Amino acid sequence: MVDFSTVRAIDFHTHAEEPCGCHADDGYDDLQSTMAKYFGAPWSHPPTIAETAAHYRAMNIAAVIFPVDAERETGHRRYDNYEVADACAREADILIPFVSIDPAKGRLGAREARDLVANHGVQGFKFHPTMQSFYPNDRMAWPLYEAIAETGKPALFHTGQTGVGSGMRGGNGMRLKYSNPMYIDDLAVDFPDMPIILAHPSFPWQDEALAVAQHKPNVFIDLSGWSPKYFPEILVRYANTILKKKMLFGSDWPMIAPEKWLDAFDKAPFREEVRPLILKENALRLLGRA
Repeated sequence: MVDFSTVRAIDFHTHAEEPCGCHADDGYDDLQSTMAKYFGAPWSHPPTIAETAAHYRAMNIAAVIFPVDAERETGHRRYDNYEVADACAREADILIPFVSIDPAKGRLGAREARDLVANHGVQGFKFHPTMQSFYPNDRMAWPLYEAIAETGKPALFHTGQTGVGSGMRGGNGMRLKYSNPMYIDDLAVDFPDMPIILAHPSFPWQDEALAVAQHKPNVFIDLSGWSPKYFPEILVRYANTILKKKMLFGSDWPMIAPEKWLDAFDKAPFREEVRPLILKENALRLLGRA
Protein backbone atom coordinates (compact mmCIF):
# COMPACT_ATOMS: atom_id res chain seq x y z
CA MET A 1 0.00 0.00 0.00
CA VAL A 2 1.05 3.57 -0.63
CA ASP A 3 2.33 5.38 2.45
CA PHE A 4 0.31 8.53 1.88
CA SER A 5 1.98 10.27 4.80
CA THR A 6 5.29 10.37 2.92
CA VAL A 7 4.38 11.06 -0.73
CA ARG A 8 4.36 14.73 -1.68
CA ALA A 9 1.43 14.57 -4.08
CA ILE A 10 -1.15 12.28 -5.69
CA ASP A 11 -1.47 12.35 -9.47
CA PHE A 12 -5.08 11.37 -10.14
CA HIS A 13 -4.74 10.83 -13.89
CA THR A 14 -2.15 8.55 -15.50
CA HIS A 15 -2.54 6.02 -18.31
CA ALA A 16 -1.51 2.38 -18.51
CA GLU A 17 -0.59 1.00 -21.92
CA GLU A 18 0.69 -2.39 -22.96
CA PRO A 19 4.40 -2.67 -23.77
CA CYS A 20 5.31 -2.15 -27.41
CA GLY A 21 4.77 -5.32 -29.41
CA CYS A 22 2.39 -6.92 -26.90
CA HIS A 23 -0.76 -5.88 -28.72
CA ALA A 24 -1.95 -7.31 -32.00
CA ASP A 25 -3.84 -4.37 -33.47
CA ASP A 26 -2.85 -2.68 -36.71
CA GLY A 27 -3.07 1.07 -36.34
CA TYR A 28 -2.60 1.20 -32.57
CA ASP A 29 0.97 2.51 -32.79
CA ASP A 30 -0.14 5.14 -35.31
CA LEU A 31 -2.80 6.34 -32.88
CA GLN A 32 -0.31 6.54 -30.02
CA SER A 33 2.46 8.25 -31.99
CA THR A 34 0.02 10.83 -33.39
CA MET A 35 -1.17 11.58 -29.87
CA ALA A 36 2.42 11.90 -28.66
CA LYS A 37 3.05 14.51 -31.36
CA TYR A 38 -0.10 16.39 -30.29
CA PHE A 39 1.18 16.63 -26.71
CA GLY A 40 4.86 16.96 -27.59
CA ALA A 41 5.64 13.80 -25.62
CA PRO A 42 9.23 12.56 -26.06
CA TRP A 43 8.57 8.88 -26.86
CA SER A 44 7.40 6.70 -29.74
CA HIS A 45 5.43 4.30 -27.53
CA PRO A 46 4.15 4.77 -23.96
CA PRO A 47 6.09 3.45 -20.97
CA THR A 48 5.07 0.23 -19.24
CA ILE A 49 3.35 0.15 -15.86
CA ALA A 50 6.67 -0.79 -14.23
CA GLU A 51 8.42 2.11 -15.96
CA THR A 52 5.65 4.46 -14.86
CA ALA A 53 6.00 3.25 -11.28
CA ALA A 54 9.76 3.83 -11.36
CA HIS A 55 9.28 7.39 -12.62
CA TYR A 56 6.71 8.22 -9.95
CA ARG A 57 8.72 6.53 -7.22
CA ALA A 58 11.69 8.71 -8.09
CA MET A 59 9.42 11.77 -7.92
CA ASN A 60 7.86 10.61 -4.61
CA ILE A 61 4.38 11.02 -6.13
CA ALA A 62 1.61 8.42 -5.87
CA ALA A 63 -0.34 7.83 -9.08
CA VAL A 64 -3.83 6.69 -10.00
CA ILE A 65 -3.32 4.62 -13.16
CA PHE A 66 -5.82 3.07 -15.58
CA PRO A 67 -6.34 1.64 -19.08
CA VAL A 68 -9.27 2.53 -21.36
CA ASP A 69 -11.60 -0.20 -22.60
CA ALA A 70 -12.49 1.15 -26.04
CA GLU A 71 -12.09 -2.04 -28.07
CA ARG A 72 -15.72 -2.05 -29.25
CA GLU A 73 -15.41 1.40 -30.82
CA THR A 74 -11.74 1.55 -31.88
CA GLY A 75 -11.15 -2.11 -32.80
CA HIS A 76 -7.95 -2.08 -30.72
CA ARG A 77 -7.86 -4.81 -28.09
CA ARG A 78 -8.13 -3.49 -24.56
CA TYR A 79 -5.41 -3.86 -21.96
CA ASP A 80 -6.99 -6.54 -19.79
CA ASN A 81 -8.08 -5.16 -16.40
CA TYR A 82 -6.79 -8.20 -14.54
CA GLU A 83 -3.36 -7.80 -16.11
CA VAL A 84 -3.37 -4.13 -15.11
CA ALA A 85 -4.40 -4.99 -11.55
CA ASP A 86 -1.66 -7.64 -11.27
CA ALA A 87 1.00 -5.27 -12.64
CA CYS A 88 -0.10 -2.53 -10.22
CA ALA A 89 -0.02 -4.97 -7.31
CA ARG A 90 3.71 -5.38 -7.95
CA GLU A 91 4.08 -1.60 -7.64
CA ALA A 92 1.62 -1.11 -4.79
CA ASP A 93 3.92 1.25 -2.91
CA ILE A 94 3.32 3.98 -5.51
CA LEU A 95 0.44 3.05 -7.86
CA ILE A 96 -3.32 3.17 -7.19
CA PRO A 97 -5.10 0.88 -9.68
CA PHE A 98 -8.23 1.99 -11.51
CA VAL A 99 -9.70 -0.06 -14.37
CA SER A 100 -11.97 0.54 -17.36
CA ILE A 101 -15.05 -1.32 -18.57
CA ASP A 102 -17.12 -0.46 -21.63
CA PRO A 103 -20.67 0.20 -20.33
CA ALA A 104 -22.01 -1.68 -23.37
CA LYS A 105 -20.84 -4.88 -21.67
CA GLY A 106 -23.90 -4.53 -19.43
CA ARG A 107 -24.31 -7.11 -16.68
CA LEU A 108 -21.11 -8.89 -17.71
CA GLY A 109 -19.23 -5.64 -17.13
CA ALA A 110 -21.00 -5.17 -13.80
CA ARG A 111 -19.85 -8.63 -12.67
CA GLU A 112 -16.30 -7.79 -13.69
CA ALA A 113 -16.42 -4.51 -11.77
CA ARG A 114 -17.55 -6.19 -8.56
CA ASP A 115 -14.91 -8.90 -8.85
CA LEU A 116 -12.08 -6.48 -9.55
CA VAL A 117 -12.84 -4.51 -6.41
CA ALA A 118 -13.60 -7.47 -4.17
CA ASN A 119 -10.69 -9.68 -5.20
CA HIS A 120 -8.06 -7.65 -7.05
CA GLY A 121 -7.55 -4.43 -5.10
CA VAL A 122 -9.04 -2.08 -7.69
CA GLN A 123 -9.77 1.40 -6.31
CA GLY A 124 -11.83 3.05 -9.06
CA PHE A 125 -13.04 3.13 -12.65
CA LYS A 126 -12.21 5.15 -15.77
CA PHE A 127 -14.58 6.09 -18.60
CA HIS A 128 -13.77 7.86 -21.86
CA PRO A 129 -17.14 8.66 -23.51
CA THR A 130 -15.55 9.85 -26.77
CA MET A 131 -13.35 6.77 -27.18
CA GLN A 132 -16.10 4.44 -25.96
CA SER A 133 -18.76 6.18 -28.07
CA PHE A 134 -21.53 6.57 -25.50
CA TYR A 135 -23.38 9.33 -23.71
CA PRO A 136 -22.62 9.03 -19.98
CA ASN A 137 -26.33 9.35 -19.17
CA ASP A 138 -27.35 6.51 -21.51
CA ARG A 139 -29.43 4.10 -19.42
CA MET A 140 -27.56 1.14 -20.90
CA ALA A 141 -24.71 2.13 -18.57
CA TRP A 142 -26.83 1.93 -15.43
CA PRO A 143 -26.07 -1.74 -14.55
CA LEU A 144 -22.35 -0.92 -14.50
CA TYR A 145 -22.86 2.30 -12.54
CA GLU A 146 -25.00 0.42 -10.02
CA ALA A 147 -22.20 -2.08 -9.49
CA ILE A 148 -19.63 0.67 -9.04
CA ALA A 149 -21.89 2.54 -6.63
CA GLU A 150 -22.20 -0.65 -4.56
CA THR A 151 -18.43 -0.80 -4.18
CA GLY A 152 -18.18 2.84 -3.06
CA LYS A 153 -15.30 3.44 -5.49
CA PRO A 154 -14.94 6.57 -7.67
CA ALA A 155 -15.83 6.82 -11.35
CA LEU A 156 -13.59 9.09 -13.44
CA PHE A 157 -14.87 10.46 -16.77
CA HIS A 158 -12.95 12.10 -19.58
CA THR A 159 -14.61 15.43 -20.42
CA GLY A 160 -14.07 18.03 -23.12
CA GLN A 161 -11.92 17.84 -26.22
CA THR A 162 -9.42 15.01 -26.56
CA GLY A 163 -5.98 14.56 -28.04
CA VAL A 164 -7.04 11.05 -29.12
CA GLY A 165 -7.39 11.15 -32.90
CA SER A 166 -6.61 14.87 -33.09
CA GLY A 167 -5.28 15.69 -36.55
CA MET A 168 -6.06 12.24 -37.90
CA ARG A 169 -8.46 11.78 -40.80
CA GLY A 170 -11.98 12.22 -39.45
CA GLY A 171 -10.50 12.50 -35.97
CA ASN A 172 -9.98 8.73 -36.19
CA GLY A 173 -13.73 8.38 -35.71
CA MET A 174 -13.75 10.13 -32.32
CA ARG A 175 -16.91 12.21 -31.69
CA LEU A 176 -16.41 15.02 -29.19
CA LYS A 177 -20.11 15.41 -28.39
CA TYR A 178 -20.13 12.47 -25.97
CA SER A 179 -17.79 14.22 -23.54
CA ASN A 180 -19.88 17.22 -22.54
CA PRO A 181 -19.78 17.14 -18.72
CA MET A 182 -23.44 18.17 -18.46
CA TYR A 183 -24.43 14.59 -19.31
CA ILE A 184 -22.74 13.48 -16.11
CA ASP A 185 -25.12 15.62 -14.05
CA ASP A 186 -27.73 12.87 -14.49
CA LEU A 187 -25.36 10.34 -12.90
CA ALA A 188 -24.75 12.61 -9.94
CA VAL A 189 -28.51 12.76 -9.36
CA ASP A 190 -29.20 9.03 -9.71
CA PHE A 191 -26.00 7.90 -7.91
CA PRO A 192 -25.54 10.60 -5.26
CA ASP A 193 -23.18 8.52 -3.13
CA MET A 194 -20.84 7.51 -5.99
CA PRO A 195 -17.80 9.81 -6.17
CA ILE A 196 -17.50 11.19 -9.72
CA ILE A 197 -14.47 12.94 -11.21
CA LEU A 198 -14.67 15.14 -14.31
CA ALA A 199 -11.27 14.76 -15.93
CA HIS A 200 -9.48 17.73 -17.51
CA PRO A 201 -10.33 21.37 -18.06
CA SER A 202 -13.47 20.66 -20.07
CA PHE A 203 -12.94 22.83 -23.16
CA PRO A 204 -15.28 23.92 -24.72
CA TRP A 205 -17.64 23.16 -21.82
CA GLN A 206 -15.69 24.58 -18.88
CA ASP A 207 -18.65 26.45 -17.40
CA GLU A 208 -20.79 23.32 -17.52
CA ALA A 209 -18.16 21.33 -15.60
CA LEU A 210 -17.86 23.99 -12.92
CA ALA A 211 -21.63 24.20 -12.58
CA VAL A 212 -22.02 20.44 -12.12
CA ALA A 213 -19.15 20.24 -9.61
CA GLN A 214 -20.54 23.19 -7.64
CA HIS A 215 -24.10 21.86 -7.61
CA LYS A 216 -23.49 18.17 -6.88
CA PRO A 217 -21.59 17.27 -3.68
CA ASN A 218 -20.22 14.02 -5.14
CA VAL A 219 -18.59 15.59 -8.24
CA PHE A 220 -14.90 16.58 -8.42
CA ILE A 221 -12.60 17.86 -11.17
CA ASP A 222 -9.10 16.67 -12.02
CA LEU A 223 -6.86 19.22 -13.70
CA SER A 224 -5.05 16.87 -16.06
CA GLY A 225 -4.39 17.10 -19.77
CA TRP A 226 -3.45 20.79 -19.84
CA SER A 227 -0.50 22.71 -18.54
CA PRO A 228 -1.71 24.98 -15.71
CA LYS A 229 -0.32 27.95 -17.61
CA TYR A 230 -3.17 27.50 -20.10
CA PHE A 231 -6.00 27.10 -17.57
CA PRO A 232 -9.02 29.35 -18.16
CA GLU A 233 -9.24 32.20 -15.67
CA ILE A 234 -12.65 31.03 -14.45
CA LEU A 235 -11.27 27.57 -13.62
CA VAL A 236 -8.49 29.05 -11.49
CA ARG A 237 -10.96 31.40 -9.79
CA TYR A 238 -13.29 28.54 -8.83
CA ALA A 239 -10.32 26.40 -7.72
CA ASN A 240 -9.18 29.21 -5.44
CA THR A 241 -12.62 29.70 -3.88
CA ILE A 242 -15.86 27.71 -3.90
CA LEU A 243 -14.40 24.53 -5.45
CA LYS A 244 -11.08 24.49 -3.60
CA LYS A 245 -12.00 21.16 -1.96
CA LYS A 246 -13.14 19.65 -5.27
CA MET A 247 -9.98 20.05 -7.40
CA LEU A 248 -7.37 17.32 -7.96
CA PHE A 249 -3.86 17.29 -9.36
CA GLY A 250 -3.66 15.19 -12.52
CA SER A 251 -0.98 15.19 -15.20
CA ASP A 252 -2.21 12.90 -18.02
CA TRP A 253 1.03 10.89 -17.98
CA PRO A 254 2.66 9.81 -20.21
CA MET A 255 1.44 12.62 -22.50
CA ILE A 256 2.29 15.21 -19.84
CA ALA A 257 4.98 14.42 -17.27
CA PRO A 258 4.09 15.25 -13.64
CA GLU A 259 7.22 17.34 -13.18
CA LYS A 260 6.27 19.47 -16.18
CA TRP A 261 2.74 19.97 -14.84
CA LEU A 262 3.99 20.78 -11.35
CA ASP A 263 6.50 23.31 -12.65
CA ALA A 264 3.71 25.18 -14.44
CA PHE A 265 1.46 24.83 -11.37
CA ASP A 266 4.12 26.52 -9.23
CA LYS A 267 3.94 29.55 -11.53
CA ALA A 268 0.15 29.65 -11.88
CA PRO A 269 -1.98 32.03 -9.75
CA PHE A 270 -3.24 29.53 -7.20
CA ARG A 271 -3.50 30.61 -3.57
CA GLU A 272 -0.92 29.14 -1.22
CA GLU A 273 -3.54 27.64 1.09
CA VAL A 274 -5.20 25.94 -1.89
CA ARG A 275 -2.12 24.24 -3.30
CA PRO A 276 -1.90 21.43 -0.68
CA LEU A 277 -5.60 20.70 -1.23
CA ILE A 278 -5.13 20.24 -4.97
CA LEU A 279 -1.88 18.32 -4.76
CA LYS A 280 -2.84 15.79 -2.12
CA GLU A 281 -5.47 16.49 0.53
CA ASN A 282 -8.56 16.45 -1.70
CA ALA A 283 -7.43 13.17 -3.25
CA LEU A 284 -6.92 11.60 0.17
CA ARG A 285 -10.51 12.39 1.13
CA LEU A 286 -11.82 11.11 -2.20
CA LEU A 287 -9.91 7.85 -1.80
CA GLY A 288 -11.09 7.47 1.79
CA ARG A 289 -7.57 7.90 3.17
CA ALA A 290 -7.97 11.19 5.03
